[in-house]
Amino acid sequence: MANRVGTPATGAGGFVIDALPSPAPSTASTRSISGLPHPRGRALRPGSAKEDMVRHFVTDRMMHISRRFAKKSGVVAVGSDEFKGYKSMAELCKDAEDLVNVIWLSGTPSLQIPYLLNVAGEFNTWVAAFSASPKATFSLLRKLDHCFASLLSGEDFDTKEALPGFENGLRAGMSRTDMVRCRSLVQQTRVLVVHAMSQGPGDEDEDDAEDGRETDHSPGAEETDSGPDRPGWPSDSNAWDNDDNDDNDDDDDDVERLEMDVARVYEKTLVKLGETLGEGGGVGEIQISAD
Repeated sequence: MANRVGTPATGAGGFVIDALPSPAPSTASTRSISGLPHPRGRALRPGSAKEDMVRHFVTDRMMHISRRFAKKSGVVAVGSDEFKGYKSMAELCKDAEDLVNVIWLSGTPSLQIPYLLNVAGEFNTWVAAFSASPKATFSLLRKLDHCFASLLSGEDFDTKEALPGFENGLRAGMSRTDMVRCRSLVQQTRVLVVHAMSQGPGDEDEDDAEDGRETDHSPGAEETDSGPDRPGWPSDSNAWDNDDNDDNDDDDDDVERLEMDVARVYEKTLVKLGETLGEGGGVGEIQISAD
């Protein structure tokens, strides 16, 4: 992969890690419940070198992910570089999570809103092209849900801590056009996720995503996956256990748990959109066939 952000002392992906917007130096800089890093203390100044650097980095990474996606399970040459295609949704989601971490870390709504909406839009293309990888898919969606719900509130959805950039109220947040676009994307995502999960787990072990993941591009990021490893299925404490039990009785429990995870897709975002747009905050039920 080419390092297209040409600066000295570059880190993974050609990005100057030392120059990244840093989280506020406090105990609050630990990761939130969603697994996202704590955003920097102040929004980046419009037109500043740091803001421009983040724009270049995010654009570069989105292009890289798109190229790898376009050459699924293959290799594509771009100039003097060769891009290895993604083998699974799990592998792609790992890179996308790293990117979302950096966008959130910027603490700048003018960057966060358009780029996160772009990631959410691209996700709908990705999820329709791969076999289901529930663990990685729901992990990425939980982060996006937290980001959107927080940006709609002007504060962290879980901790209620004010977000940088919202010192003068919600004017820095989503416009009504952004909200309408966001609602359309999340509603489409819920339908696509239902279809993807109803097809059953993919053949690839989600742990193999680490082998195809070129590097961790989220500076200071550390893996937040927890729970037992179970190929092809979620392993967080709210989803799946690690009992290798082939009894048919367990199948119904698995489907029920999967339905719960699907029902939670963008749950927080839909509630906040309903409140903000004045159209109610209910989230409709979605069911997955066990067949």
